Amino acid sequence: MTLFTSAPQSLCVLRLSAIGDVCNTVAAIQAIQRTWPKTKITWITGKLEAHLISDLPGIEVIVFDKKQGWKGYKTLWASLKGREFDALLHMQYALRASIATLGIKAKYKLGFDATRSQDFQTWFTNVKVPSPVTPHVLDGLLAFGTCLGVKDMTPKWSIPYQKEDANWANQVIDQQKKNVVIVPGASKAYKNWTAQGYARVIEHAQRKGFHVILAGSPSPVETQLCAEVIAKLSSPVTNVVGQSSIKQMLALLDNADLVIAPDTGPAHMANAMGTAVIGLYAHHNPERTGPYNYRDYVVSAYEEAIAEEHHKPLEQLDWRTRVKDETAMQRIKPQQVITMFNKVIGDLWR
Repeated sequence: MTLFTSAPQSLCVLRLSAIGDVCNTVAAIQAIQRTWPKTKITWITGKLEAHLISDLPGIEVIVFDKKQGWKGYKTLWASLKGREFDALLHMQYALRASIATLGIKAKYKLGFDATRSQDFQTWFTNVKVPSPVTPHVLDGLLAFGTCLGVKDMTPKWSIPYQKEDANWANQVIDQQKKNVVIVPGASKAYKNWTAQGYARVIEHAQRKGFHVILAGSPSPVETQLCAEVIAKLSSPVTNVVGQSSIKQMLALLDNADLVIAPDTGPAHMANAMGTAVIGLYAHHNPERTGPYNYRDYVVSAYEEAIAEEHHKPLEQLDWRTRVKDETAMQRIKPQQVITMFNKVIGDLWR
C-alpha cells in the first residue's frame, strides 16, 4: 500500500519523546525529505527533544509541553488552527500523543498496525502502517515512509550543531589521544550498570592509551553513579556529567572515537553521528532498542535474564517482552565489556 505517487504538499510528524526515539525518527523523516525535498514537514515534539531537532533543515518544529496538561493541548491546537496536512505520521502510540491528534487535521492519519500499536492508538488513525518483520524501533518508523510511497528509506542522519557547541566539545576532547565517552547512567536507575564494572573498563581503556570522558545529564541518578565510579578509580578522568546542553553533548559524541552507554538517549545520538557505540543491555531486547548501526557491539544480558524469568525460548515470547528483574544489569561482567572494547578498537584501528 502506497498513499502517494507524487510528493505531498505537507506532512505532520507526531513524535514527542524520548531522545533515542526522536533520533531514530530523524532518520525516517530525512529519508522522506531526500525523495520529496519540497514537501513541507511540521514536527510536533517535546521541549527537551526540540532542542535537539529545532535546526533540522526544512522542518518546522512545534513544541508540545506535556507538563501544561490540558492547556498544552489547547496551545498546540491553536497553533495549528486553519491548517490541514496531507498526512499525519502518528509515530508515538502513547495515549497523550493520540489525544494530541484530535486537534490535527489531516486526510490520512498513519499509525502502527496491530503488531506494534498500544494504548488504543488504532482508534486515532485511519491508516495502519504494516509492521516490518525486523523488530527494531527504527524499522517500524521507516515503514511509515514506505507506506507513504517513498522507495528508498535507507536510514541516514544529519543533525547539525553550532560552532559554539563544537568549541565546547573540543575543550573536553584530548587532541593527542583517542577519546572514549562513557555515559554511565540512564534516567531510570534499573538500566544502569555497576560502578565497579565501569571502573574496571575505564582502567583498561586508560592502559590502552585512551582519554576517558564521563558525560550525562544533571539528574541525581546519573551524578550519583558518576561519583561512585570516580571514587573507585586510581587515575583521573574528565568529568562533564551535568555540564553540557544537549547540543554540546551531540558535538562531544560526534568528536569522540568511541562511546559506551546503557540503554539511553546518548547511545542513539552517537549512532546518529556515526560514532561507534558499545551498548550495555539487559532489560530490553537490543535487537529492538539498541543503537541501530552498532548492534553487533552490544554487550547484552537480556537473553539470559529473559530466559530465567519466563523459562521459555526468546522466540516464544512477545517481541516486546521486558526483563523485570531490577538487578539484571549486574549480569554483565566487566570482562565481557573489556573484550568488546578490544574487538571494537581492533575493528576501527587495525
